[in-house]
Amino acid sequence: MIKCLEQIELINATIAGILIGFGWFYNFHGNETVAIPLFILAFVIGGYAKAKEGIQETIAEKKLNVELLMVFAAVGSAIIGYWEEGAILIFIFALSGALETYTMNKSQREILALMSLQPEEAMILVNGKESKVHVSALNIGDTILVKPGERIPTDGVVLSGKTNIDQSAITGESMPVEKNTSDEVFAGTVNGNGSITISVMKKSTETMFHKILELVQTAQSEKSPSQQFIEKFEGTYVKGVLALVGLMMIVPHFALGWNWNESIYRALVLMVVASPCALVASIMPATLSAISNGAKSGLLFKGGIHLEKLNKTDVVVFDKTGTLTKGEPTVTDIITLETIDQDEFYKSVLSIENQSTHPLAKAIVAKIYEDFPARTAEMTSVEEKSGFGVSAVIENISWKIGKADFVGSVIAKDFHDGVSEKLALEGKTIVYVIREKEIVGLIALKDVVRQEAKEVIGKLREQGIKTVMLTGDSNSTAEVIAKELNIDQFKGECLPEEKVNEIKKLKKKFGTVTMIGDGINDAPALATSDVGIAMGEGTDVALETADIILMKNELLKLTNAVALSNKMNRIIKQNIVFSLSVIALLICSNFFQVLDLPLGVIGHEGSTILVILNGLRLLKGNEEI
Repeated sequence: MIKCLEQIELINATIAGILIGFGWFYNFHGNETVAIPLFILAFVIGGYAKAKEGIQETIAEKKLNVELLMVFAAVGSAIIGYWEEGAILIFIFALSGALETYTMNKSQREILALMSLQPEEAMILVNGKESKVHVSALNIGDTILVKPGERIPTDGVVLSGKTNIDQSAITGESMPVEKNTSDEVFAGTVNGNGSITISVMKKSTETMFHKILELVQTAQSEKSPSQQFIEKFEGTYVKGVLALVGLMMIVPHFALGWNWNESIYRALVLMVVASPCALVASIMPATLSAISNGAKSGLLFKGGIHLEKLNKTDVVVFDKTGTLTKGEPTVTDIITLETIDQDEFYKSVLSIENQSTHPLAKAIVAKIYEDFPARTAEMTSVEEKSGFGVSAVIENISWKIGKADFVGSVIAKDFHDGVSEKLALEGKTIVYVIREKEIVGLIALKDVVRQEAKEVIGKLREQGIKTVMLTGDSNSTAEVIAKELNIDQFKGECLPEEKVNEIKKLKKKFGTVTMIGDGINDAPALATSDVGIAMGEGTDVALETADIILMKNELLKLTNAVALSNKMNRIIKQNIVFSLSVIALLICSNFFQVLDLPLGVIGHEGSTILVILNGLRLLKGNEEI
């Protein structure tokens, strides 16, 4: 229904434009009998939606608006015989109205995207029997079963079983988190490789996932200061013009001795030249040109307001996982005993880890294939202890690969002169390899930073923009990344609601805040920030919620977006000053009776064309800081 409304308005504006084109053709050849009906059709088809909106808004809010002024201006020009000019005014405003409808409906699509991720059913256990129920039917204390690969339907506590859970949707943690008995789990997160039973702790309307949904709804419903200012300016502008037109019809007749025909004629000319057509054109063409420019270089802007606000940014807030980092574990170090046969070591590790679907195992396998592309993994029977590691017997030799608790904390700590402590301080996850009860090597993995991240942080600093990192990862991991990238501030272990609170604090302290992230957990913060930016390969919810998307996950495009925003705002200011100056000049000329309607239309439409051409300059080139 939403999409249909947008298409109808755009189709109507297009039809109006075509009718105007044919009307101009017949009018140019002196056939007014055909031209005028075509212009009237353009009035009705193009202006119906905005006229209806203007009338309804006036009745509901009891105040005049620009929609009505545009209709009055168009009708006024038609009354004095200038049908073509009135139809063009209607066409331009109808086109901008179609784009405005798209922007207004965006938030509703974002909410629908969030709701589609909410699990609808749960497997409840009653007296040992399984049965599916809707999540709304779950009560606190119920026991539910979640199998490997399934999404957890509600917040709760693990009663039995061990598994790894991908919590990136809620906390933003880059690595799956081990869950044992009595550990808390969240709705919307994905179970790993073990079946677990969960005791329901919250109703479906009180879960962390539902809170994310509510936070996005609240943030999207709040009006920005710029929007509030525009609405106030709109009412004042319309009242001022209509009051001036009314005075022009009466006062000159009595005060200056004008006849009634002259007074009414001058009032109608004023209605035309004072219409905000040039003001509308000051912003829209420049905005659309900037959006087109950005799209060519991998930047998707969901509306001009977001691009306009970007150049006012005082603070850029980064999510860590998938934004500043690649969002997947990568092997950074492999340390082995000098006495171990390297061929045996890599052959055994590859054969064992190739049997696992754990993200760390996949990263280790990828690294070995990268360094030794000719090596092949052999089928090996492995025993996996969920959340700890795997073990296997290869050629009568026992092997274990896993965390310190799995292989022995004491010997793990002492391996290679305690190198594990140094690696841990660097924010790395460590996997140990044991051969016949002896640690023969370790493999360190890390969610590595994007190569361009440091350059982006540096360029933002040159612009006087502060940088902050908010992440669901541990404070120690966050500190390592923050130091590596030279970020001004950071905070770890942030849940979605805490990210929102931090954004609000930064707004109060510094001013305009831009947030960039990629996960479901970032959606509330993206919506709360003044400008939300999503990485192109992020989750659907982040992409829907964000105002700007870096289409190819290229973080450097952020600085391009800021530069493009700066130039667009300069051009818009030029256009506004020019268009207001022309309107003022035309109004004064009309008052002194040196301006006839044809010249008024030429001045009015000419200024509109000039500001459009000035805005189209943004189509050229790619902007960089």
